[in-house]
Amino acid sequence: MDPLALCPIGKTGLRVTRLGFGGATLGDAREAIAEARAAATVEAAYAAGIGYFDTSPWYGNGKSEHRLGQVLRTKPRDSFVLSTKVGRVLLRPSDPARFQHERWVGGLPFEPRFDYTRDGLLRSYEDSLARLGMNTVDALLIHDLDFNYHATEAGVEARLRELEAGGGFQALEELQDRGEIRAIGTGINHVGMIPRFLERFDLDFFLVAMPYTLLSQEALEVELPLCAERGASVVIGAPLASGILARGPDDDPLYGYRPAEAPIREKTRQIDAVCRRYGVPLGAAALQFPFGHPSVASVIPGPNTPEQVRTNLAWMQVEIPSDLWTELIAEGLLRPDAPTP
Repeated sequence: MDPLALCPIGKTGLRVTRLGFGGATLGDAREAIAEARAAATVEAAYAAGIGYFDTSPWYGNGKSEHRLGQVLRTKPRDSFVLSTKVGRVLLRPSDPARFQHERWVGGLPFEPRFDYTRDGLLRSYEDSLARLGMNTVDALLIHDLDFNYHATEAGVEARLRELEAGGGFQALEELQDRGEIRAIGTGINHVGMIPRFLERFDLDFFLVAMPYTLLSQEALEVELPLCAERGASVVIGAPLASGILARGPDDDPLYGYRPAEAPIREKTRQIDAVCRRYGVPLGAAALQFPFGHPSVASVIPGPNTPEQVRTNLAWMQVEIPSDLWTELIAEGLLRPDAPTP
């Protein structure tokens, strides 16, 4: 599979490389990454021809955007596609000296606050441009409007009303109509939200993290068929399931951003055993599997070293025999209706 082949995002005319670059790890998600290492990782991806980079104000409370921008703003602007996200603004904490954030090991000392209103989304957009050091991005994604962050039906509905009645989505449409951005998307981590977005908003793509991987295909029930019906593309975030499909089941892996539980480790072990019988690295099967679905345009793992960039590129180019997918389905390790590459 050619990792640098270009795939369309909806009907926008925007095209992204099959293998993209997810910027969450550059926000110091699991460890404090040295600036030189972060820059070398982005440089390695760009030099290899990866042409799609995604980030967010949430990643390291702005650190990921700073780090991506430090490298990408030195490159010709038409040589890559860049997306970031809206829905949070970053504020000075009330007690700067004591501020700590439990999510980011070494992120920046700012307090994130959700805001999906017109003013909130436009502030988020402008602040992101300043952190990136660039005056354009290609796509904006509505970020983390789901039950994981807003807890209850009332909480989610209130945020959807902010986006709709509060003018947030209209602001994104105006940016697109003026040509400031080319695509509007939504980032989701759980099934159930794609139908709710599409019943209210006309979206070009979804960034789906976790519900569609080699380990779980929940999104095949409703989400991906609906995307296909509406012509919305899908970008797969966390295609390595936040670590376990890269590191394997036996090295204290993460799954869904938390320590992997025994049933997931055992399923991973069984999938890995099938892959080994065909001489295919587990990570190669994980990165290529999503492309069986026609709506999937790109996968965006989150490397944090140049070596990981090179490994991801190599995995995308591994020839995977169709019998491997057939055996995974026969052994009940993939859904029987899972489309395969």
